[in-house]
Amino acid sequence: MTGFTAFNLLPSLQSVLNEKKISKPTEIQARTLPILLSRKSVVGVAETGSGKTLAYVLPILHDLKSLELKGELVEENGQPRAAVIVPTRELGEQVSKVFKTFTHTTRLRVRTVLGGTTTEVAKRNIKGPFEVLIATPGRLIKFLDRGLVNLSDIRILIFDEADQMLDEGFLPDAKKIVEQCPERRQLALFSATISDKVQELINNLFSEVEIVRSEGSHKLVPTLKTNNLKVIDGKRLPILEKLMTGTVKGGTLLFTNTREQCDKLAEELEKLGCKNAIYRGEMDKTERRSNLKAFRDGKIDFLISTDLASRGLDLAHVDRVINYHLPQEMENYLHRVGRTARAGRSGLVINFVTERDEPLMRQIENLQSRPKR
Repeated sequence: MTGFTAFNLLPSLQSVLNEKKISKPTEIQARTLPILLSRKSVVGVAETGSGKTLAYVLPILHDLKSLELKGELVEENGQPRAAVIVPTRELGEQVSKVFKTFTHTTRLRVRTVLGGTTTEVAKRNIKGPFEVLIATPGRLIKFLDRGLVNLSDIRILIFDEADQMLDEGFLPDAKKIVEQCPERRQLALFSATISDKVQELINNLFSEVEIVRSEGSHKLVPTLKTNNLKVIDGKRLPILEKLMTGTVKGGTLLFTNTREQCDKLAEELEKLGCKNAIYRGEMDKTERRSNLKAFRDGKIDFLISTDLASRGLDLAHVDRVINYHLPQEMENYLHRVGRTARAGRSGLVINFVTERDEPLMRQIENLQSRPKR
């Protein structure tokens, strides 16, 4: 695979790649970058941790800075040239950080309009002219309806982690956002999987689009070790207690299927003397964000969550995922275990297995037994 120098990116971008010692693109980057740089639309399907964000950040900044160097400046307030639609505030903040890695050399302006912040804060974020907008769909629709954002100059529109957005019936919002953009805009969609709903979105918004699937999409990465522990008569806690006595280098992410299970497990861990935090729906967003930060910063070693934490979050230090309650769907399982063993690092997943989980376990075994290509 060739290095980033083969893409003839602007020197301001290449210098940051060199500074950060990022020389070799991942598979999804190598395959989608040429398409996006040629201003064609694309659907990129790749496993979590494969570098999808950088795959679209570089072409966006390259194109927008090239326009600026030609004298075509962004001067209108609230009228960006690129927009990235993300499912959650947390992912939006992560994407913003990737963009801002390159803005000290490109001097392009990146703004966010994300759910979970007050309307006044979001309005302040988009004051004045800027080139790139990162937004959650619900908040963006509100700002479009109020005339606070104008998408009439959009050159490229990205849907990131599309499979997560579509869980919430996103298609009507997606159509509305696309309709607000010029007809000749470039479209890109990135996802870890293509569910039926994602396929419906592709069918509705894209025509003759190239779909790029990485070799690792819908597979378990080779650096992931799996340990299946049998649960007898529903007695999970004694098994967990033994696991808690061992030493783990990084953080542990524990998954349950419901909010009630999440809260109960948090109480049980507290009794075992394991300091933990919860990350789930139906809780104060400020508290949820604070809990995630404490886990990310290494202040706590255990984060307990529902599937809310299974998608979109880049938690570099997660060395172990424990499925205290296994999901029913294979797609959810792949997202959960994708929180560890990212970007070539090793990781461990521990599954608490009951008789009810046998159908899922057969699917997992089939994935593990596929020959590596």
